[in-house]
Amino acid sequence: MILSGELSSGDALGEEALAEKCGVSRTPIRDALRRLEAELLVRRTESQRSFVAHWSLDDVSDAFELRAMLEGYAAKRAAERMDDATLQQLKACNKAIWVAIKGTEADVDTFLDRNREFHALILETASSRRLSSLLGVLIEQPVIWRTAHHYSREAFEQSHKEHDDLLSAFERHDGPWAEAVMAGHIRRAFHAYSDAHRGMLAEREAA
Repeated sequence: MILSGELSSGDALGEEALAEKCGVSRTPIRDALRRLEAELLVRRTESQRSFVAHWSLDDVSDAFELRAMLEGYAAKRAAERMDDATLQQLKACNKAIWVAIKGTEADVDTFLDRNREFHALILETASSRRLSSLLGVLIEQPVIWRTAHHYSREAFEQSHKEHDDLLSAFERHDGPWAEAVMAGHIRRAFHAYSDAHRGMLAEREAA
């Protein structure tokens, strides 16, 4: 519900209401809220009330900077371990991304799903449980998913092109090249996010 935007920043998360909505007891809800708090998606007040966390632009910038470093390293490891079957899966993902963005209006949900799959395959190929654990929190940012619906066509097309560059590095098992491309890819994605974020704020102010 947080990732989809059904629950927004600042929304209260009452255990009883969530338990009823999810059809479970309050115990698993309490456990889930603790996990979401650890993943920075939920904040808990001194009175022990839980709310959907708010992410400022500085918070998002910090997360992207960490992602650039960690996913760059993951891409390096993945390039050194890449096999043909995984490479073909990555190519199929990027082809699906192109189909999603080439129409008159981009299919943003499909773009996000396939983009997520593309990056997950790279992380899986990197074969590092620590990297997977660290990046899991950084990648699942609900604010990014919601803002992506306001990205420009150029942002989508550039993302696809950068994936192609990554595929070229993977084909050659060139770790340093893959690391450099991935780091730049994540940094460019942050600027696409910040541009869209500013555009959304301008629209609200105009309204």
